Amino acid sequence: MTTAQPNARIVLQQCLSAKLMVQPATEDEDAKYVHIERGLVVYVCFLQGANMDYIEKMVKAALNTRLSSTENGKLVSILDLPGDVLIIPQATLGGNLKGKVMQYHRNIKKEEGETLYQAFVDLCAQTVQGHETARQCSVKAGTYGNRQVLSMDTNGPFTHLIEF
Repeated sequence: MTTAQPNARIVLQQCLSAKLMVQPATEDEDAKYVHIERGLVVYVCFLQGANMDYIEKMVKAALNTRLSSTENGKLVSILDLPGDVLIIPQATLGGNLKGKVMQYHRNIKKEEGETLYQAFVDLCAQTVQGHETARQCSVKAGTYGNRQVLSMDTNGPFTHLIEF
């Protein structure tokens, strides 16, 4: 029995706060960062075969999955919490171990991945803005194709991988 290969992956990580460097320092400028408070960090990876048809499913999964605890312990989505969202492009989620080396042959081409990533970020922002409870929350995003530095205070070891 063969298993179908995924075309996209997201990893969801709850956080108390997170800060991501989106532009390294240069001789003329300090490094630039985006910051969120309590919320959700979403790592996104597109593999070969991914297309715009996946974006809506991925956004729904990221924003509607009940992973966040309220004060009384009830699990709610990030929209219903409400909480901030930090989206990070993470091409390394497409890697496969071969011997002692990671290979990334199944990753999507950079230009296609960047287009899909931007569509994912835009739909997340639109969804948050359109949700009554989450409207005051922020959606921040990392820079596609760049190495980024992340600092995060996690809210428990709640890391979830979802494949599409």
